[in-house]
This record gives sequence, C-alpha cells and structure tokens, in this order.
Amino acid sequence: MRAALQSEIGQDKLEVVDDMETVGFGPGKVRIRIKATGLCHSDLSAMSGVLPQPAPFIPGHEGSGEIVDVGDGVTSHAIGDRVLVCWLPPCGHCPACRRGQGHLCLESFANVATPNFRRGTGDIFGFAGTGTFAEEMVVPAACAIPIPDDVPYDIAALIGCGVTTGLGAAINTAQVQAGSSVAVIGCGGVGISVIQGAKVQGAAQIVAVDPVASRREAALRFGATEGVAPDAFGDARNRITGGEGFDYVFEVVGKSATAQTAYEMTRRGGTVCVVGAGALDDNFQINMFSLFFDEKRILPSMYGGGDVLRSYERTIALWRAGRVDLEGLITHRVNLAEVNDALDQMRTGVALRTCIEL
Repeated sequence: MRAALQSEIGQDKLEVVDDMETVGFGPGKVRIRIKATGLCHSDLSAMSGVLPQPAPFIPGHEGSGEIVDVGDGVTSHAIGDRVLVCWLPPCGHCPACRRGQGHLCLESFANVATPNFRRGTGDIFGFAGTGTFAEEMVVPAACAIPIPDDVPYDIAALIGCGVTTGLGAAINTAQVQAGSSVAVIGCGGVGISVIQGAKVQGAAQIVAVDPVASRREAALRFGATEGVAPDAFGDARNRITGGEGFDYVFEVVGKSATAQTAYEMTRRGGTVCVVGAGALDDNFQINMFSLFFDEKRILPSMYGGGDVLRSYERTIALWRAGRVDLEGLITHRVNLAEVNDALDQMRTGVALRTCIEL
C-alpha cells in the first residue's frame, strides 16, 4: 500500500512509497482504510524533532476512514463503520481516567513506541501511535470513534485533533466567560478553532495575532473582531483594554518567546492558556514575584483539556447548528502524492488546514 515515509528525524520532505505494510492486526484491533487526513503542525514538529517520535515513521494523526476488518473480541465495531481516528483514547481505568482526565491518559501513549507498519524487514512507527498518511492503518479499537453518516470524512478528520484541541482550550480549559476580552497568538487551524471556541463562549473582543496577513484576514471570518501583526499587539492591548491586558491570551505556537508575550499581554488575575506543543529544551521562565503578585493563571491545554469523546459530540452538535465553521478551515486539498506541497503550505502559513484525500 502507499504511505508517506519519514526515514530520519530532521528531513523536511516525505517519501511516498507503495510497498508499506500494516502490522499488529489481531485481537482488540481494527484495520481502517483512510479516506481523509489533515496536516497538523504537530506532524511538522515530529518531523523536525521538536516533538519526540521514534523513526522511521509515517506522520499523520488527524484522520478518518472506514473499518475494513475487525480483530477477535471487538464487538463495538463492524466492517463498514465510518470512524475518525483518536490518537489519545482514554483507557478508562488508569489514575488520570478515573479522575475524569482521559486526555492525560498515559496508558494510550504505549502505542507510540509500538511499530504498526513494516517496509521490507524494517519496522516503521506511526506518529502518535497512528500514522494517517497511509492508505490503511491498524490501531486498537478504542482509537476508532464512530461518526454519524452526515459528517463528511474531511470534517471528521479535523475533529480528530485540531478542532477538538482549539475549541476545547477555550471551552474546557480556559472556560472563557461571556463579555470577556481574548487574544489568540498563532492563527492556523488550531488557533482559528480557539477563536471559534471563544466566540461560542460569548467573548466580546477576540484579537487574532499572526505574522501572516492571510491568516489574520481569515480569522475575521471565523469570529475574530480584529487581526493584528505581532508588532501591533501591544497597541491593540492598550487600545482595547486601556493597557490593563486581556482577560484571556491563548498561545498556539509552542514557543517560550510567544508564551512570554502571552503572559505579558494578560491582565493581572487573567488567564494564559498554552495550547502549542513545544520542545523539551525550550524553557518558559517567570519571576516568582510576578507569579505571586499578578496572580495570572497559567493553564496548559492538551488535546482540548477534557473528555475527548464528549468533545467530539459537542463539536458535531455545534457544527450541525451552524455555530462553528469546519468546512471553511480546509483551504487546500491534495492527494497523497502531493504531500510535500501540503508541508510547504503549512510552513509558509498559506493554509489553515490542508486535507490529504486518499
């Protein structure tokens, strides 16, 4: 089968091969024929080594498709089921899951270290235990979440990661209050989803901060009240909040420098929400006096910060009601052979989300 392969960490191009095999199918597993997958910035971070990932590997973790086979003991799924890929399914019995924090389930991370592809005699990993840049994949049944018939595959793929992450950061983690002021640093697919989440919550002002003009313009269509370049962010704070700072600032880049900016732009007693996935050696520092005296809440948000299965359902309900725009997030479409074009679209910022159709 065809797949897009990253042979070594640090390579900036993927090799599309046609001799990949899936491995690991058996009890408790399902085989999915991938129909659509989104390119998330986390895929680029894994390729560059910012996020730890064994190599060689197949990127992609934001996908959807159809089940073509089920292993022994799987009673929750059937051949022909339409599903989205959940790269971090809650196991239901670990300490985090028992506390109601299934998005922090460590047991699911065991999938990351288990090869689920093979090429020749060599083991190949799937990014985040999945690897949706392939025509087929084998995953535990818990990773395959059934989707209603009215949800297209491309929309379902986005719900599997970026949309859930962004909406959840605003709704679950920060719990944006109606009438508040919000700023979002980084307005790709996840940042735009944060903006939509803040709009759903009733924020009065939503400022989109991004160096790419087309992304700032796009943010206005999704609920931002204005868009500014990073060098105009301070002026926007002074104009909108009288210099006090925003009630909520979301960092959706994954850099300590932008996290520092987010902290500085947040009012005393406000909330800094860190959504971007950063590197292990990129440290964010705050002096202890400011931490105490300004009482700013610093809230990391992983995978939307809540029950991902409930978040999927909520997103579909909001989409059906016209409260969030998911179709508009997909600005580019390519086939698997054009995957490197999709990488360039993400790196240059011209795409909010590129959908790879298989």
